[in-house]
Amino acid sequence: MRENFFINPKYSHLAEKLEDVLHDFSQNGEYVTKGERNVIKMVQIKGTSFNIKKFKTPNLFQSLVYQFLRKSKAKRSFEYASKLIGLGIQTPFPVAYFEVFSGGLQESFYISEHINYDFDFRELIHNPRFKKRNDVLKQFTKFTFKLHENGINFLDHSPGNTLINETAKNEFDFYLIDLNRMRFEPMDFEKRMHNFRRLWLSKTMVKIMAQEYAELYGKSFKETHALMLKHSRAFQKKINSKKLRRRK
Repeated sequence: MRENFFINPKYSHLAEKLEDVLHDFSQNGEYVTKGERNVIKMVQIKGTSFNIKKFKTPNLFQSLVYQFLRKSKAKRSFEYASKLIGLGIQTPFPVAYFEVFSGGLQESFYISEHINYDFDFRELIHNPRFKKRNDVLKQFTKFTFKLHENGINFLDHSPGNTLINETAKNEFDFYLIDLNRMRFEPMDFEKRMHNFRRLWLSKTMVKIMAQEYAELYGKSFKETHALMLKHSRAFQKKINSKKLRRRK
C-alpha cells in the first residue's frame, strides 16, 4: 500500500493531526453530506474548521486509470481550487489531498477550509420572491462572465455548486465548490451560453441573466437570450425525459 499526502504550506503545522483524522475518517467529524457517491465531513482542529470530502471508491478499471493515467478527483479538486484562487475566483481554500493506492486507487480525500454561507443558488430557483433575487442574478452573471473571461469551463456549473454570501448591502460573494470537473480552455460565445444550461433557469431568470451577459460581452440581448434559453430548455427536457423513463 502506498499513501500520497500533499498539504498546502499554510497548514503544514497541522499535517500530523490532519493525517490522523484521515486514517480514522469514519470515527471523526460531523457529516455535512452523506451521499451514495461521496461523503463530506466537517472537523475542527485547533480552532479551525475544515471540510473533508471522501470520494467514492472507484471500480477496478477506474482505480488503475487513476493510478497510472489520470489524476484523482481529490488531486484535481486541490489543483483546480489553487488555480481558481490564483485567478481571483473564490472557492473554499484548498488545504490538502490524500490518496491511498493498493493495486489501483483505493481511497481519496480533499480537504478545504470550511466557510459559512448565507444561501446557495438553488434558493433563487425555488423561491421566485427571494429577497434581492434580481441583484443576486445580475452579480452571479458577472461572476460567471469572469469565469469565462479567464478560460474556465466549469462543467458542474449547477445550482448546488455555488455558495453565496451577502458581504454588504446588495453586494454578494460567490464561491465555487465541487471542482473536479473543469476545463481551462478558450470560451467562445457558444460554449459560454452552453455553460448556463445546468442552472435550471426559469424564463424570467434567463431574461435577467441574458440581458446582463449581453452587456458584458457586447452581444445583442436577442442573440444572447435565444442561445441561453435554447441550451437551458434542451437540458431541462433531457433531464425530465430521463425521469419520465425511470417512472415507467
